[in-house]
Formats: sequence, C-alpha cells, structure tokens
Amino acid sequence: MTAQDDVDLTGVLERVKTGVAAFDELVMGGLPRARTTVVGGTPGSGKTVFATQFLAHGITTFGENGVLVTFEEPPADIEANMRGFGWDLAKWRKEGRLAFVDASPPATDELVIGDFDLAGLLSRIEHAVKHANAKRVVLDSLTQLFDHFIGDPKILRRELFHISTALKKSGLTVLMTAERNSEYGEITRHRLEEFVADNVVILRNVLHYEKRRRTIEVLKMRGSHHAEGEAPFTLLASQGVVAVPLSSLRLEQQSSTVRVTSGNPAIDEMCGGGFFRDSVTLVSGATGTGKTLLVTNFLAGGVAAGEKAILFGYEESKGQLFRNASGWGTDFTRMEAEGKLKVICLYPEAQGLPDHLLTIQSLVDEFKPNRIAVDSLSALERIAPDTGFREFLISLTSFIKKREIAGLCTATSKSLIGGESVSEQHISTLTDSIILLRYIQEQETMNRGLMVLKMRGSEHAKEIRRFTIDGSGMHLGESFKRAPNVFKT
Repeated sequence: MTAQDDVDLTGVLERVKTGVAAFDELVMGGLPRARTTVVGGTPGSGKTVFATQFLAHGITTFGENGVLVTFEEPPADIEANMRGFGWDLAKWRKEGRLAFVDASPPATDELVIGDFDLAGLLSRIEHAVKHANAKRVVLDSLTQLFDHFIGDPKILRRELFHISTALKKSGLTVLMTAERNSEYGEITRHRLEEFVADNVVILRNVLHYEKRRRTIEVLKMRGSHHAEGEAPFTLLASQGVVAVPLSSLRLEQQSSTVRVTSGNPAIDEMCGGGFFRDSVTLVSGATGTGKTLLVTNFLAGGVAAGEKAILFGYEESKGQLFRNASGWGTDFTRMEAEGKLKVICLYPEAQGLPDHLLTIQSLVDEFKPNRIAVDSLSALERIAPDTGFREFLISLTSFIKKREIAGLCTATSKSLIGGESVSEQHISTLTDSIILLRYIQEQETMNRGLMVLKMRGSEHAKEIRRFTIDGSGMHLGESFKRAPNVFKT
C-alpha cells in the first residue's frame, strides 16, 4: 500500500490517534491518516492546544515526529505557552523530533497579494518534514494568514488546497486551525472547509449563566463514520484537552448479584437484602428529611464491612459533615485516620461540570473505594444547562458502574412535601434504585416517611414507612395507613 492510498488492505481507514482519548472514540479510533482536518473555533476555544496535543502525542507515544507551521505566534511564545501542559516543545525541537516553520508576517506590514503562489511556504514545510522525518503537520492559524494578506481570498484558498494536496500525497496527516466569528455561525471565518478539509472539527466555548461550557463536535469525516453531536471537554494543566463523549459510552458493564448494606438494617430489609454492589441509588427528599444521614449510614456501613468509601460533598463543608456524623454516633475522623474514608468538599461553582467529573474519576481511581456518595446533585445542577447536567449524570453513573462500586446520590425536592426536581427528572431513569423521603402531615403533626420507589432486579417493600431521627440515627417504624399522594417523581 502506498502513502497515497486511503485505505488499508481490509478497506478500513488507517487511524492516527490525537492524544485526546475520548475524542478518538468519537471518530472511531482517531483521525484518518494522510488526510487534512480543519479545526474551527472562536478565540480561546482551545484550537492551538488541541493541535499541539496532536503533535505531542505522536512524538511521545508513537514516535511520529511533527512539524508546526505558525502564522501568528513566534515559536518561542508557543513553546512557553505549551510548557504548562507538560509538553517540552523546545526539547523536542533540539532532539530533531519537532520542527517549526515560522510563517508569521511582520507585525506592521500588510502583504498585498496579486498573482502569486505559496510555493515558497510549501518548500519550507517540505524541508522541515524531511529534516524531522515527520508524519504529522499542523498549520496554526490559517485565519491569521488571510487577515494579513490583501487580495482575492479565492487565490489563497487555491494555494492552501495545493499545499494540503501535496502534503497528503507525502503520507502526512495534516491538521489546520481556523477562527470562527461565532459559536454557531459559519464553520470558519474564511470558509476554508469547503476547499481544503477532508474532516471538520468544531470547538465551542459557550457562555451560559456566567459559566463557560466547552464542547467539541465532529461535523464532517469524509469516508468515515463518526459520532454526531457535541461532547463536553475541558482543559487541564497537566493533560491538555480532555473530552467526555457520551456517544462512546456503552452499556457493557456486568451486573452483580452481590448485596451490600445501606448502613441501616431496616432499609436493607425493605430493599430485599441491601443494595446491589455495582448499583447507583438515588435518595430524594426535601431539606431536613434525612438525606445526608442516609449518606452517613451508607458510608459507615461500608467501612464497618471492611470496605473503603469516598464522599463528594457540594453543600456542606467537611467540618459540618464530620460534626453531623458525630451527632449521629458515627466517627468520620477515625475512619479517615484509618484510611477507610475520604471526604472531598467543593463549591459547585469552583469549576465546570466536566472538571468536577474528572476530579471524581481521578480521586476514585487513586483511592480505589468500594462505595461512593455524592451529596448533592441538586447543588451541581445549578452550574450548567440541562443538557450539560444530563451529560454529567450519564458519565458519572456509567463510570460508577464500570468500576463496579456501590453509588449513592442525593437530590433535593423543590417543596417540603416532595415533588419533582430537575435532578430527579434527569437521574431517575439512570439509577438502579430510588428511595424517597417525604414530610407527611397528619392533622397537626408533621411526620417523616420513607419509601423504596424502585429497585431494579429485586423485589422490594411497597409500603410507606414512618421514621424518626435522633442522636443515634434513623429509626424506621410502622407503615402509614393513609398517606397522602406525595411519593412520586
């Protein structure tokens, strides 16, 4: 097979991994080799980081050297900016694994185009490719090339097409970045995708309720299947672009029949013997109904059974959680000192939902708990649009199930007597079990009631049980004979 061939002997496009693992899943294994991809985005959307990561991953993981053609920033600035992501471009350049082509125009001069070509630029790129024995080429950013030249843009597009074609014929995988005027307008400012692109990727950085939400979308992948729609991503100092593609999530996890305790024997009995080991349970209730107490019992029950547990709190501080647990007879301080419990408390507004998800994933992989609790989802839902929040929940529940650990999440109902919340709407179909906590009024008395609404794969109690809370925790009593219809989602 020659470098010009588009397919291998099996008729499947050869793939080039970008270093953004989740993005590679969106495009069925990576970008097609020996083709051109245009990455469009508004300023600050992460185009240069994505492009540099593409080169860095080739150099460090696959031994595929690269060439970076810059039309805007000088090489020294790019080297300094990318060092924060852990990529030592200067070192790779000295080692001959990366070559720069500095095509940035003079700062004060405007270059007028008449009847011209970019043969000189192509020669410089080809020389750099030969010098570095490169397999990957990045041109960043083509918009700057257009903005600094005056003349017929069709001529410049024609010349870029010639460059792209020549590089592809040499077997090089080419990535070009270009700016957009708006998040949902034209794909690129100068309509480059129509002329030079085999593939088109769009990066977005949308402002929603004073918070930025980054997404990546594969708009076009010529001759290849790809996942559709936007996937959330974030930029991490030590990793670069980290994407979370919902389309790559598969319902492939195994289902365990092993039961684990909820931390309360009466609730275990109502659930048919406890929660399943790899299940996710939602506890929904109004403020003060005992959701955090159930979380405390869940964590303490795991530690008492010899397991490790982790809690992510988004409403109360660590000190408050430890004080509350102590008031119910549970010693979180001792559990933490013994290395059996880890508690992380963050303000929801401290970072975006993709960052919260990555924090959860990294700490779970580091601590390796047997059970995880999130208190509460309702605090997180206020920092993202509905779509982003549902994406977070799908990714979170999928992650918990794949790790085969027991999960418990809480959500706060809108009213004191219960009722549907946004959190409940999104997660009720994603969870294996739902426990409802409600206030129930009987004449002049306000009581608390508990019901197991749902328990996948298991019989469970159907009655509504009274319960009380005192210094030793939660105590379930008899069922209500006539309870109002407040147990619904």
